Amino acid sequence: MLKIHHLGHSQSERIVWLCEELGLPYELQHHTRDAVTRLSPPELKALHPLGAAPLVEDGDQLLAESAAIVEYIIVKHGGGRLKPGPEHPDYAAFLYWVHFSNGNLQPVIGRLMFLNRLALPADHPVKAALQGRLDKVMALVETRLGEVPYLAGGEFTAADIMSVFSLTTMRLFQPIDLAPFPNIRAYLRRIGERPAYGRAMAKGDPDLVPMLS
Repeated sequence: MLKIHHLGHSQSERIVWLCEELGLPYELQHHTRDAVTRLSPPELKALHPLGAAPLVEDGDQLLAESAAIVEYIIVKHGGGRLKPGPEHPDYAAFLYWVHFSNGNLQPVIGRLMFLNRLALPADHPVKAALQGRLDKVMALVETRLGEVPYLAGGEFTAADIMSVFSLTTMRLFQPIDLAPFPNIRAYLRRIGERPAYGRAMAKGDPDLVPMLS
């Protein structure tokens, strides 16, 4: 059975959600952030040199990095579900959007979060450039979700599992006003209606009301 090491309020919610969507059995090991630094506890650092979550144990295999874990679970345990194959018309779109979160969306939000902690003036050129980049990234997502119900196209896929954290829980760390993005807000309402998402959030982060608006 898979063992998921889950750090509260982190990208590891993706893995819990994936297993719920695929109906896979798993053991969930909760880890709590340091109250002061908000970083990972020593228990995670003892398991992996970077001390980050998610981590998944599968027998003797220990795997980190959420995108790698998602791919691993889908291929090895999920029968290829939630990942369109090369023959599918949405295959190229899936590849783009499944990598978009960790390639564009999450990094720019994270950089802006750390920059804001420096209390730089609003007109600081680096801060302004990062905000401009985030605006472009959010506009791209908004446009896409005005064209199709899910990021890869007409079907829910792992691309959505990879991206939703950045649009929801990550806003605990870097607030983003979703008022200008009606398509994103409608998309998040669709996500919130998925039973597997509700189960995953209740199990992984029972203290958190999912930020779906």
